[in-house]
Amino acid sequence: MVPGLDKPAVETRGLSLAYGPNTALENVTMAIERRNITALIGPSGCGKTTLLRCINRMNDEVAGVRVTGRVLVEGVDIYGAGIHLEELRKRVGMVFQKSNPFPMSIAANITFGPRMAGPLSRDRAAEIVERSLQLAGLWEEVRDRLERSALDLSGGQQQRLCIARALAVRPKILLMDEPCSALDPKASDRIEHTARELAEELTVILVTHNLQQAGRVSDSVAVLLAGGELAEFGPTKSVFESPEDERVADYLSGRFG
Repeated sequence: MVPGLDKPAVETRGLSLAYGPNTALENVTMAIERRNITALIGPSGCGKTTLLRCINRMNDEVAGVRVTGRVLVEGVDIYGAGIHLEELRKRVGMVFQKSNPFPMSIAANITFGPRMAGPLSRDRAAEIVERSLQLAGLWEEVRDRLERSALDLSGGQQQRLCIARALAVRPKILLMDEPCSALDPKASDRIEHTARELAEELTVILVTHNLQQAGRVSDSVAVLLAGGELAEFGPTKSVFESPEDERVADYLSGRFG
């Protein structure tokens, strides 16, 4: 991939996706700018996670999926010829709804990705571990126990460890699929704070069912409705305060969804 520095971080053009006869996304077109947080919101089953997974081609693993349209990451069509998924997923990291630390040490979790790319010196590994944990807001909490099992961490710490692991390969875009859904309010607040700090260096795209969270943390918001239709996309403040689509107004006010 040869990124275009003057291009949006992510752009979809007429993106549609179906699982067999079932349409999950329908003609989604939007452009997400660099170094901000975009929240994907909408009622259950509207295609938020499916859209997120399109951005690093994780839907490729699902049998019977058909994708049409285009997804461009920094100007490069990731569904075009000659795209190497390993390279794409270095540029587009993913943090899942359920934290999934590997059953190994905290440090080994962080260096797992970089070691897949080649040998690491001890000093370089230490640099990657510290930088990634700093970015994820976890360094001060675990710096004295890096060789302990990641499974000993609390749920919120495990989720931030997964963020740090994704950051270790220095992605330009970080996808987060409901990262706070299983966390208490204090841990959720820490993840939100981490996301805001990360947006100073990279682009964050976040799926959330929590409208208050979307309003607090995001710069822009995409509202999907039934059938995977992108009903509205724009600055969060504008969409929340003055939605143009009556269905979006109904959703945001709690009248459905």
